[in-house]
Amino acid sequence: MTHMLLILEPTGQRQTRTEAEGRAAYDSMVRFAGSLKARGVLRATESLASHAAAARVQASGGKLQVLDGPFAEAKEMIGGFFLIDCSSFDEAVAIARECPAAQWATVEVRALAPCYDDSAARPAQVARAAT
Repeated sequence: MTHMLLILEPTGQRQTRTEAEGRAAYDSMVRFAGSLKARGVLRATESLASHAAAARVQASGGKLQVLDGPFAEAKEMIGGFFLIDCSSFDEAVAIARECPAAQWATVEVRALAPCYDDSAARPAQVARAAT
């Protein structure tokens, strides 16, 4: 089963770190990625730049609009992701618990599925993830 671990950082968090602290956090994530690769579960990983230089494309009134960042209403930004292959949702959650980013951000665990298939949102999984 393929799952994505989304790293949801509080906005502005990166500006509170010194460069050395930021590099140390990044290095811990690189080591985590290396351990996942060594275990044979890592498919892809990337760190994303701040949302301050982002844009959003959305439809409004039947027309596409491009909105520039930063987005004042945002409390979190996606800081990066890990795409992993594992045997179950429980294993994906266990891997997320190992992620260094869980110390300073939220690590959201999502199964990959077609947009028309909502069967992955099973109550047992949601309840288990909450504990």
